[in-house]
Amino acid sequence: MQYFEERERKILAENYDAFYNAPAEICRGITVNALRCTPESFFDKSPFAISPSPFCKAAFKVDDADARLGISPYHHAGVYYVQEPSAGAAADLLNVKPNDTVLDMCAAPGGKTSRLAALMQGQGLLIANEYVAARATLLKNNLERIGVTNAVVLNEDTSRIAKVLPQFFNKILLDAPCSGEGMFRKEPQAVMQHSEALVKQCAALGSQLLDNAAACLADGGDLLYSTCTFAPDEDEAQIGAFLARHSDFELVKIDVPYGSQGEKARAGEWSYNAEYTRRIYPCHGGEGHFMALLHKKGEYICQNAQLKPLRIKQNSAMQACADFLKAYFPSLAAHILQNVGQNVYILPQTLPPLEKLHVICAGVLAGECVKNRFEPSHALFMTYGAQCRNKENIDISDDRAMKWLHGEEIDAKTAQNGYCAVLIDGFPAGFGKQSGGKIKNRYPKGLRNLK
Repeated sequence: MQYFEERERKILAENYDAFYNAPAEICRGITVNALRCTPESFFDKSPFAISPSPFCKAAFKVDDADARLGISPYHHAGVYYVQEPSAGAAADLLNVKPNDTVLDMCAAPGGKTSRLAALMQGQGLLIANEYVAARATLLKNNLERIGVTNAVVLNEDTSRIAKVLPQFFNKILLDAPCSGEGMFRKEPQAVMQHSEALVKQCAALGSQLLDNAAACLADGGDLLYSTCTFAPDEDEAQIGAFLARHSDFELVKIDVPYGSQGEKARAGEWSYNAEYTRRIYPCHGGEGHFMALLHKKGEYICQNAQLKPLRIKQNSAMQACADFLKAYFPSLAAHILQNVGQNVYILPQTLPPLEKLHVICAGVLAGECVKNRFEPSHALFMTYGAQCRNKENIDISDDRAMKWLHGEEIDAKTAQNGYCAVLIDGFPAGFGKQSGGKIKNRYPKGLRNLK
C-alpha cells in the first residue's frame, strides 16, 4: 500500500483524500437481465430494497444489508446477476446492438458478457473468451443461467483468436486482467498481492491483449478497454502507447454523467486527449474503474453476413433431439442442431469457422443422446423453458419454489405427465419429470440451495 499511496498522492495532490473517500460500507449491486424482464418491472417486484445505479440503466444498488442475493429464486432463474454497481458501466459504453458481431476477450465470470447479450437480444453473434479453463466453465454456466442463445464460449489465447478471426468483429470489449487497485476495499487479498512489479506485469499483458484486440477488430469497429485499477501504466499511459502503435485508431470521448475525466498526469510521455477516457473513483459510488473507447478508422463491412449457411449432416443423435424438440419445444423446430459426441447443441444462426479454436460451448446445449434415447439438459430449460409445451408455474411466495431449489420433489398443479419446465413467476428454473402428480427434481445438485 505504501507504493500505491505515494504514487496516488503525487498525482492527485490535495485531491487524494477526496477522491478516495468512500462510504464505510461497500456497496452491493445487481444487474437485471433484460433477456428475462425490464429493469423497471424488476424494480416493482424486487424482494429486497434497491435503488437505481448511475452507472448502468439495468443496474441497481442493494440497500438491504441482509439480502441474500445468491439464494433468491430470481437469481437462480437468471433474472439478475450480482455485480458491483460501477462494474456495469463498461458494457453499456460499447453501444452494442442486435445483429452486431461482438467479442468479449476476457469474459469470466460473465457479468459484462451477460449485459452485452441482453443488449443484443439474441440477434447477432457473441463470442465470449476466457483463457483460464476453470473460469471458462464458470462463464459457460453463468451464461446458461442467464439464458443466452447466441453465444460461443472459447477457452483460448487471444493471439489465436486474432489469427483465426482477423478483422471479424465490429464490437470488442476488453476488460483486461489488472492489478486490481479498485478492489482493495472488497478483496483484502488484492492489497496483499499488490506491488509495483504486479502493475508492470499487468500493463505488459494489457498491451498484448490490446494489440490482439486491434487485429480482431474490423475497420469501422469499436473497442472498449476497461480495468478496475487506478495505475497509470495500465490506464491512461496504456492507451497513449496503444495509439502511438496504432495510427488507424482514434480515441472517442466518453461523455457520461458519472465519474470524472481521465487525467493527463497519468498519461506519462504520451500526448493525447487523455480527458476523453473515464474514471470512477470511490467518491463516485463505485470501487474503481477506468474506461477508454477506441474507434478503428474505415468503413465496416460485416463478415458475419457473408458467411455461408452451415451444412450439417443429420445423424441419429440429432434426430433424437429434433424429435424431442418437436414434442416439447415446437418453436425451436427450425433451429440448427449439431452434435459433439453424445451432446447436441442448438447453434446460433451463423457461425464463423471455429475448428482451430477450443470451443467450450456453441449456442445452447440441448442435451445428450445415449443409446438413441435423448436426455434434455438443464441449459435447454433455463434458456427456452418459457416456450415449453408442458410447464409448472410457481409463484415466488409458494413454498414449492424454495423446495424446488433445494432439490426436493414437488406436487404438480399444471404440468402433465413427462418432462416439464418449472417456472418461478414465469422465469425458468430448470426442469423435472411429472408422474403421478409429482415432479421429480432435475435441478443440478451443484446449483441447489443447500443452506
